[in-house]
Amino acid sequence: MRQRLIFGIPALGVLVAAVFWMLPTQTNGLGLHLDAEAVALGQRLYSENCAACHGADLEGQADWQSRDADGYLPAPPHDETGHTWHHPTEQLFAITKFGTEAIVGGGYKSNMARFGDVLSDDDIYAILAFIKSTWPDRIIERHDQMDASVASARRP
Repeated sequence: MRQRLIFGIPALGVLVAAVFWMLPTQTNGLGLHLDAEAVALGQRLYSENCAACHGADLEGQADWQSRDADGYLPAPPHDETGHTWHHPTEQLFAITKFGTEAIVGGGYKSNMARFGDVLSDDDIYAILAFIKSTWPDRIIERHDQMDASVASARRP
């Protein structure tokens, strides 16, 4: 199993990179949380589309790091206690738009639906702006550094 995982990681990286290149380039996540209109819209959209699983206060589901009897991970928190901020905005956008299974691949089991048919790209970025606006400054700074690195890697 370990050997399979090691060989799967490079393939996953190629897949994620390919998806990132297909994403809209309107934002790289930097300053997204500073747009008061986007944050307000995102808060409303989060409440309507995300809170049922990820919690009204972004707290996620209980035991979110342990798979259930069917092999699925519960919805993680989007506050600073979770791992959302460990991922660049473009990856979070892709997961929201296309669903976790489409991004991770390899038969990964996830209850995370794709929202590309429900939410516009701007709506998804607004939700991400709201989520990011709730993080402590030190987390936002780390996330901005990650987004800046991703953005500089995309430049031709």
